[in-house]
Amino acid sequence: MIMVTMTTGCSTVARNETSPSPQNNNGVRAQQSAPQPMEISSSRDVEVHLEKLATGIAGVKSAHCVLIGNTAVVGINVDSKLDRSRVGTIKYSVAEAFRKDPYGVDALVTADMDLNQRVNEIGEDIRAGRPIRGIAEELSDLIGRIVPQLPRDITPADPEEQEAPQTDKNL
Repeated sequence: MIMVTMTTGCSTVARNETSPSPQNNNGVRAQQSAPQPMEISSSRDVEVHLEKLATGIAGVKSAHCVLIGNTAVVGINVDSKLDRSRVGTIKYSVAEAFRKDPYGVDALVTADMDLNQRVNEIGEDIRAGRPIRGIAEELSDLIGRIVPQLPRDITPADPEEQEAPQTDKNL
């Protein structure tokens, strides 16, 4: 009798499961709840939308936008008397507004006056039907500003200027 009781006590008995088994979890399905970005049907409409969104940020006087694929290059015009940290805060605010925008574009935001003007000129070239040429010209201008001019690289047009400059011996 003792043997029978011990054998029944040690056997496994069917009981209610306390935690769900991954094999039996057929009923729970989760769907992505994040909104999907809106489709870009007209680049120009999205550019205008992003320019308006940027100018809606406090401290932004004007904005220029060029959209290439899903990436926007945005130049903002801010007060030239602002210190660097305030300009950085404004740029961050513009980028944050773009991140929350339904188009979901990736944006490069600059407050540099020269780059802002170049973004504007690239946009005008694209709208005029010269996208490749406009971008190439602006990149060329940018590179021309970056590359230093070394005196030894200068070739004078007049042969008389090729002679070494003479110093005044009376000094």
